[in-house]
Amino acid sequence: MKKVLIMVAALMLLVACSNSAGGDEKVTLSYMVWDLDQMPALEQIVEEFNEEHPNITINIENTPFAQYWDNLEIAGTGQSLPDIFWMNGPNIRLFAESDMLLNLDEYVAKDGYDFSNYPETLTNLYSAGGSQYGIPKDYDTIGLWYNRELFDEAGVEYPDDTWTWDDLITAAKEITDTDNRVYGIAAHLNSQSGFYNTIHQAGGYIIDLETNSAGHNTPEAVAGIKFWTDLIHEYEVSPTIQQMTDTPASSMFESGNVAMFVSGSWFAPVFSNNEFIKDKVDVAPLPMGEKRSSTIHGLGNVIASHTDHPEAAWEFLKFLGSERAAEIQAETGTVIPAYTGTEQKWVDSLPNFNAQAFIDQVEYADPLPNSLHTRTWQQVETDYLNRVWAGEVTYEEIADELAEKIEEILENESN
Repeated sequence: MKKVLIMVAALMLLVACSNSAGGDEKVTLSYMVWDLDQMPALEQIVEEFNEEHPNITINIENTPFAQYWDNLEIAGTGQSLPDIFWMNGPNIRLFAESDMLLNLDEYVAKDGYDFSNYPETLTNLYSAGGSQYGIPKDYDTIGLWYNRELFDEAGVEYPDDTWTWDDLITAAKEITDTDNRVYGIAAHLNSQSGFYNTIHQAGGYIIDLETNSAGHNTPEAVAGIKFWTDLIHEYEVSPTIQQMTDTPASSMFESGNVAMFVSGSWFAPVFSNNEFIKDKVDVAPLPMGEKRSSTIHGLGNVIASHTDHPEAAWEFLKFLGSERAAEIQAETGTVIPAYTGTEQKWVDSLPNFNAQAFIDQVEYADPLPNSLHTRTWQQVETDYLNRVWAGEVTYEEIADELAEKIEEILENESN
């Protein structure tokens, strides 16, 4: 009997070692991401992680964003997800509540993992049902990119933190020169980079999960949407939606056909690496409506619930969330790291731009809205707003119907 107990104990020890990150067994983990620009930083992170964990091999898998979420959902239904992967706000609840993500509470408690190192907004973003499912990786806010050369040619002062909506409209009018194919601004149809910001700036909201209500038919939402569509149809200082479909707004900005482009901090490395415009453009905080606002969002790293190596995956997840990993990301200029205190390295890596503008906006930023089926109701948004941007209908004509459609989705989520 004693020999049996010894054998059982030895077997249990062997199993424990095989599932731990500290054992000698070789473990291979897959890590799925979607951004080629971040690969150099990620490869350096893996290299430094392996200095402490030589027995854990990390295979980075890069999947284009256009296929990323569909691939993950298909893999999730077959329990064949990558061990670790990037997660965003619009999808966290869907994956967590579908039992695709590893609940981190036990690991956090065991190691006393400190989430005070990250903005609370981002930590809360990667929790669901009172449990933690991810560690914040980076964040972004939205700024007003502008072409100094086009401003100088029109004799218009550069935007700064005193600008209001009216200041932007006035500047766009003065710069627009359609004979030379120059527009003051690109009023592209985009939620995160566009109308969510102006709806919040007007004092409105997008969705309220406590009441399952959509704010799309409030006076504030109408003002926030009309700000963009008026740039196209009333003031004629922006390309049409058809023109921006044929040639993306970002491309028009990069080619010097558009003087202002509202978008995120993720464009900083893109513009910095563009020899044609890197010395011509800069960024300012978003103009103010009734109040200041900039949409904040960030990525998190998560672990698949059915990984064969949860302990090893947790070790890598912790390193991905470490100060050192944040510094590596910051120094490449690709993203603003979520680890508090490392943002300055990101700012310093982009000396051509006033990158601090993105950091300063965190103080009054509003989080990117999300629910269980975010992508479903956001597609409804896009379908309705495409008609408004095209000038087929006014926003007032479809606002009530849009809000009703979104509220139906929210109600179904809660049932």
